[in-house]
Amino acid sequence: MKALFSHNNFPDTYDSLERIFNNTYNGIAILTLDGDWIKVNDSVCELFGYSRLELFNMNIETIIFREDLGVHQIKYERLLQGKISRYRVRQRYFHKDGSIIWVLISVSLIENADGSPGQMIWQFSDITNRKRNQDKLKLMLRVVREQNERLTAFADIITHNLRSHSGNLSTIKGFLEEEFSWLAGNENFELLSHAIENLEETVSHLAEVAKIKQVESSEIKHLNLYDYVDKAIYTVAAFAKNTNTTIINNVDDDLIIKGLPAYLDSIILNFLTNAIKYRDENRKPQINLSTTKEEGFVILNIKDNGKGIDLEKYGDKLFQMYKTFHCNKDAIGIGLFITKNHIESLGGQVKVTSVVGEGTVFSISFKSA
Repeated sequence: MKALFSHNNFPDTYDSLERIFNNTYNGIAILTLDGDWIKVNDSVCELFGYSRLELFNMNIETIIFREDLGVHQIKYERLLQGKISRYRVRQRYFHKDGSIIWVLISVSLIENADGSPGQMIWQFSDITNRKRNQDKLKLMLRVVREQNERLTAFADIITHNLRSHSGNLSTIKGFLEEEFSWLAGNENFELLSHAIENLEETVSHLAEVAKIKQVESSEIKHLNLYDYVDKAIYTVAAFAKNTNTTIINNVDDDLIIKGLPAYLDSIILNFLTNAIKYRDENRKPQINLSTTKEEGFVILNIKDNGKGIDLEKYGDKLFQMYKTFHCNKDAIGIGLFITKNHIESLGGQVKVTSVVGEGTVFSISFKSA
């Protein structure tokens, strides 16, 4: 059998391996167990800015950022003990020009003939730009979080003060009515009364909006979706009966989702009452609730045969505050806004499909437990 490597072709193979070693994009180095350089490729020299001669005349610890000197210690000891075959760490180094670079290092051992640790192979990847981008993202997230906290505090103060002022105005109006009975028929006083009522209603809406916040994981409960749908149907039973509306619960009875009881109650009730409120008077109203499952989520579909919504015209405004789309005197455009925010605060989302004159389907995603 012909030998794979003959004495004549071995030098060519060695030269090929040497070229691969030196031309590899990532830095590769062979070090002693004490951290002295034995062999480095061109990429290591480019990474740190030193020539081979300069690297060979220094211990690697001399260019490590001081706070990162010990990051290898535990993993390195486990490597020498044979408990792991390789490890990775992130470490900061000083470039020759004085700048700090972030490096992802993969370390493995070269064993001696007797199986004992002999030398180390270190592979270096420059992750400086990635780390800077991560730091910028963290800074931006911290700024956003602080801004949200300030806005929440501002909203609390505003709603509290507005509630106090609107309450005072309502009280003063009552005193005026008692003291000056002739004001009851005064046109300007009636306008003032309506203005105060509208202000109180607006403050009430703002207070509800101000309460919406991202739900902490510790607040999340495991809830049976069927039970909450069944309870909501019972709650609107009188409304449904008076409008001759049929509500069908086809929700699977064993689906458990992650949510807050108060939020889930509010979400289902809002969609049910809207479906009844915006029924088509030309046909018998019917609402069908069903579920589907996607990876990590339970989808609650609420389908009605009501008036439908022109999504081309109103789709981008559907969940905005104070937007209404039907000539219903009771519509104020706050319910869907709050409901959407409740859904998203639970980590879900809501989608809608609708055809004018045929009906609407709201699909609400909840995280499955």
